[in-house]
Amino acid sequence: MSKLIVVDGSNIATEGRSEPSLAQLHDAVMALMEEYKGAKVSVIVDATFGHRISKKERAEFDKAIANNELVAPPAGAVGRGDAFILAIADKSGASIFSNDSFQEFHGKYKWLFDDGRLIGGKAVPHVGWVFVERLPVRGPTSRRSVKSGTVVPKELPKASPEASKPMPVPKSPPPGARKSAKPAARANTPAPAPAKPTAMANDVMPYLSFVEKHPIGTKVKAVVDSYAANGITVKVGDISGYVSLRNMATPPPRSARDLFKLGDTVALMISGYTPSRRSVDLGVPEVVAATLKTAPKSAPEKSSSKSAKKSAPAKKETPTKAVAKKATPSKAVAVKAVPSKAVAKKATPSKAVVKKAAPVKAVAKKAAPTKAVAKKAAPAKKATPAKKAAKKKQ
Repeated sequence: MSKLIVVDGSNIATEGRSEPSLAQLHDAVMALMEEYKGAKVSVIVDATFGHRISKKERAEFDKAIANNELVAPPAGAVGRGDAFILAIADKSGASIFSNDSFQEFHGKYKWLFDDGRLIGGKAVPHVGWVFVERLPVRGPTSRRSVKSGTVVPKELPKASPEASKPMPVPKSPPPGARKSAKPAARANTPAPAPAKPTAMANDVMPYLSFVEKHPIGTKVKAVVDSYAANGITVKVGDISGYVSLRNMATPPPRSARDLFKLGDTVALMISGYTPSRRSVDLGVPEVVAATLKTAPKSAPEKSSSKSAKKSAPAKKETPTKAVAKKATPSKAVAVKAVPSKAVAKKATPSKAVVKKAAPVKAVAKKAAPTKAVAKKAAPAKKATPAKKAAKKKQ
C-alpha cells in the first residue's frame, strides 16, 4: 500500500446517492485515515462539486477549499476530475480510493491493474465504512482504450432498431376491458387538470438586485453548471442564467457540448431578461453584440415630433378667421346704404329728378367699404323738396 492515497471525492460523496454529500465524504475520509494509519490523504473533487451539494454545506465547502483540504482541477481541464486524479497518482505512485473503474484511461494508465493501486469502499449499516482492494472492471470502452493505447471517450449505449420505431397503435381493447353500451356523455368528462405554475429560475430579491446592477450588454463571468435541451445553464454568483445555442456562435452549434465543458469559467454578455420566469439570458459577447446592433430601434419621439410639426400650421390659420369676423361690419354698412336706392325709385315720376338721383347709386356703391362714405351719402334725403315742386307744377 502506498504512503499517499488520492480520494475521488465526487465519486465517494455520491456513493448510494443521486446528489453528492459533503458530510458523507467527510465520514469516508475519516474512516479511511483510521483504517490506513500513517498514510497521507489528498481529496480531489470536480469543479462543479460546490454547485451540486446542498446549500447548507456550501459555506463549509468554501472553507475546505480555502484551507486546501479539498482540491479542484483547473477550470477547463480535459477529462474533468478523473484525469486530474490519475495524473496525480501516476506522478506520485499513490493509490486511489474510488469505486470508479476509469475504463477510458486503461490504455494510458496500465498500473491501475497492479495490486494495491485501487481501493474501493462502502458504508455498511451498523458497521461503518468497509474498504477493500479492487481491480478495475473491463468493458467495451476499456477494450477500445487498450487497443488504441490512449484515452478514449465513453461509449454511450445504442438503442435497438425496434426502440427507434414509432409506438404501435392497438387495434383492439386490452383483455378484460368492459365495453360500454353507450358512449359517455361529454358532460361527464372530467375537467382538465389546472396548469402547473411556471418554475422560477431565481429568487425575487437577488434577481431584482442583479437586473438593477447589470443592464443588457453587460459582460459577466459565469461557471458552466449543466447542459439543457437547447443550451447550457450557468451560474453568475447566486444567479442562474441560460445560454441558448443561437447565442453561442454564428451559425449555432449542433450541441453545447462541442463548445462548453461543465465547470468551465467563461466570459458572457447579458442579452436580455425574462421576468415571467426570473431568467437571465446570456450569450457569447461577439454574438450578442452583433444581435443588439441589428435589433430595430423604436422611434416614438420622432413620430410625435413630426405630428407636432404638422399640427403647428393649424394654429396660424386661426387669426384669419378672426379677421373674417371683423370684416363682417362692412356688409352691414352696405345694407344701410340700400335705402338710397329706394329714394331713387320714388323719384321716377320726374325725369329730371331721376337723372339727378343717378349719382346717388354711385355714391352708395362707394360707401359700402367704409362707414365714413355712408355718412356723406346722407344728404341724398334732401331730394324730397323736388317732389313737392313737381306736385305744385302739376
